Amino acid sequence: MKKAFDTLYFKFSKMVDKHSVNMMRIALAIVYIWFGALKIFGMSPAGELVERTVYWFRPEIFVPILGMCEVLIGLGLLVKKLIPITIVLLLLHMAVTFFPVFIVQTVCFDAFPYQPTLVGQYIIKNVVLISGALVIAGKYNEKYYKDLDLTLAK
Repeated sequence: MKKAFDTLYFKFSKMVDKHSVNMMRIALAIVYIWFGALKIFGMSPAGELVERTVYWFRPEIFVPILGMCEVLIGLGLLVKKLIPITIVLLLLHMAVTFFPVFIVQTVCFDAFPYQPTLVGQYIIKNVVLISGALVIAGKYNEKYYKDLDLTLAK
């Protein structure tokens, strides 16, 4: 039974190896474009959280601009030549998404640090997005661009 499982799993693993990083890249792009578009059109469930966190900016201006930045990050993930700068922007954005944990802690946790609210869970899941970005950065490295003769200076 174990041998049959191992055989099936390793066939599956070999099959997805070829496309898994690109699937991650496209999945992250979808998330960024979708969540960004929701902010642009004033439909984001995170809009209020952004307003409470970045309270010194007018939300009717800041939230749509943030949404446009997220859409641009998503689109950047789809253009292979833009991936290096896009990953840097994505990681900076992800770092900022943890600000509510410190600025509006009571919204993020019922009991800090072990009982996150739904908002806190929404923020904590960004660790997965960060990991995905790091996986993409690992594939789209200097060697990748040299092999394709896609120098970033062109």
